[in-house]
Amino acid sequence: MDVLLRLKRFDPERDADPHWEEYTVQADPSDRVLDLLHQVKWYQDGTLTFRRSCAHGVCGSDAMLINGRNRLACEYLVKDAGTEISVEPIRGSQVIKDLLVDLDGFWEKYRSVMPYLVNDEVPADGKERRQSPEERERFDDTSKCILCGACTTACPSFWSNPDFVGPAAIVNAHRFIFDSRDQAGEERLQIMADADGVWRCRTIFNCVEACPRGINITRAILEVTAEVEKAQGA
Repeated sequence: MDVLLRLKRFDPERDADPHWEEYTVQADPSDRVLDLLHQVKWYQDGTLTFRRSCAHGVCGSDAMLINGRNRLACEYLVKDAGTEISVEPIRGSQVIKDLLVDLDGFWEKYRSVMPYLVNDEVPADGKERRQSPEERERFDDTSKCILCGACTTACPSFWSNPDFVGPAAIVNAHRFIFDSRDQAGEERLQIMADADGVWRCRTIFNCVEACPRGINITRAILEVTAEVEKAQGA
């Protein structure tokens, strides 16, 4: 079937402002939006620019605003998107070209929460740091994050205040704050207690709707907030 693909394009070397361009492509219902973008780039307009890597919903690099909602282009099927599909760059970040945005700020915020295990003690058996299934389950949901940025760039608090650390960074702080093996929880909670930390969340739930992995992001943010309040009250 024919699909009308509307793409929001911007080339800083040629355009004063972003504009829409339309392409008609042939597609099967089981095709992904990413397949349609490939058709345009490979056979109609090689100047189209977008980011993608694994194309299997693992790397998270092809997050885009598709039909008004943040999604992964490699996961969203034509049968769900319809015969008229609009694609825009994710919001809240500078557009480099077409659907490609600058994510340097996103990664800076991610790094700021110390997204790695901190533990200098030698394991009791000299080999590994063990934890129970219950301890592992405590942070299982937030360990699913693929860092696509869909949650952060769907957040109105982030749009209005780019200094907000953002849902993705808080999710990754949560993953280690509640890890029984980690020893840097106090430091992360101090980071989260900053004016641009968890307090900027307004529980709008856009992040939950945008997450392609189904993470309950708002719940994770509230759990981190509760830990911050507990630490401040101690």
